[in-house]
Amino acid sequence: MHAATADLIRRYYAAFNAGDMPAFLGLLTDDVAHDINQSGRELGRDAFVLFMQRMNTSYREQIVDITVFASDDGKRAAAEFTVLGEYLKTDDGLPPATGQKYKLPAGAFFDIRDGKVARISNYYNLQDWLKQVGA
Repeated sequence: MHAATADLIRRYYAAFNAGDMPAFLGLLTDDVAHDINQSGRELGRDAFVLFMQRMNTSYREQIVDITVFASDDGKRAAAEFTVLGEYLKTDDGLPPATGQKYKLPAGAFFDIRDGKVARISNYYNLQDWLKQVGA
């Protein structure tokens, strides 16, 4: 189970980096819980789709230097990585976007159910990001 879970998380980030939203979203359970950094929890794949549409409009990101950890039973995983990004379009409540580039250390925690991601919790230093985009 450990190896299958680690592979699932690697495929999750590979699909994200490729911009393959059908493959990316296909790795989620229908009732996926998404904990947004320094925000609330959204439930369901439909909410995640809307979140990703907003993200893909305002940001261009690649996830690099990924290290994946998985529990022995395969029910939980974590990833540590670096986000290489470009701020394309002003996101609500955030500073104006002018194409600023950023490099941000980040991490994520996952619950796995039936071979799919059932929860993702993303964490990064928002103050670091704000500083990098000139806030």
